[in-house]
Order: sequence, then structure tokens, then C-alpha cells
Amino acid sequence: MELNRAIALAMRDGPQAGLRAIDKLMDHEDLQHYHLLYAARADLLRRLHQLQDASLYYRRALSLTQQEPERRFLRQRLALLEKAK
Repeated sequence: MELNRAIALAMRDGPQAGLRAIDKLMDHEDLQHYHLLYAARADLLRRLHQLQDASLYYRRALSLTQQEPERRFLRQRLALLEKAK
């Protein structure tokens, strides 16, 4: 999947490279309701210290997931961002 490729690029070339790859996926209709797309974008934005944007994407990911462990993780990330602001 292209999202896995974007994450691999981020690991190899840094968060900006991964973010560019994810940005190309944002309009992909099949991924519009895929919480991991938004969570991955949020994480890369967080790594780039774009905390307000990261918070928005973590919130979108949170709104799309039903799994409690994932919801707990996303809430923890949001709490950390709030402390960092």
C-alpha cells in the first residue's frame, strides 16, 4: 500500500519526505475514512513541530477509529500536544 511506502520514506529520508508522500494520498477516495492515514500525517507533522496541524489530524483519526487501544493512543498523543503548546 502507498501509505506503507510513505511511512518507509519518512523513516529513511525524514518526516518531510514522508509528509510529501502522504499529501499525495489525502485526496484518494478509498482512504478518506482510513484513520491510519490521518494518524500517520499527524505524527509526521508532530515530528516537524507543526503541533496545531498535528492536533487537527490526530482528532480526525480519533473520530474515525472504533478500536479502544487506538483511541487511547490517539488521546495520549493529543494530550502531549496540548502540554507542548
